Amino acid sequence: MMMKKALIPVLALVAASIAVPAAAQNYGHGNRAPAYQQQDRNWQAISQRKFNLDRRIDQGERNRSLSRREATRLRSELNSLVRLERDYMRGGLSVRERRDLDQRYDRLSRQVRMERNDRDNRRH
Repeated sequence: MMMKKALIPVLALVAASIAVPAAAQNYGHGNRAPAYQQQDRNWQAISQRKFNLDRRIDQGERNRSLSRREATRLRSELNSLVRLERDYMRGGLSVRERRDLDQRYDRLSRQVRMERNDRDNRRH
């Protein structure tokens, strides 16, 4: 009886792990990438950029190249970008909106780099 109870969550997890990738497939567009992706072969998914920025902020806070105040401010700016992206996505992401997000993410990435390298939080 105990074995059956333990087996149910495992089976649910296996079913979900199979269903999620299938649901994420892009039907109807064939192998064509969106226009903004075709124009820029160095394009990086926005979700990947968010993840990378958040990881860099965490690392900076852990290794003390960012103060808690700097990390909090940078995370706040990242969260504002995420909200803006969500607003843009409501009507579908246009090329102009994609370009705007790219520029904002680039600017935030430069800020993270500058704050991590400004040495104002390191002890001598």
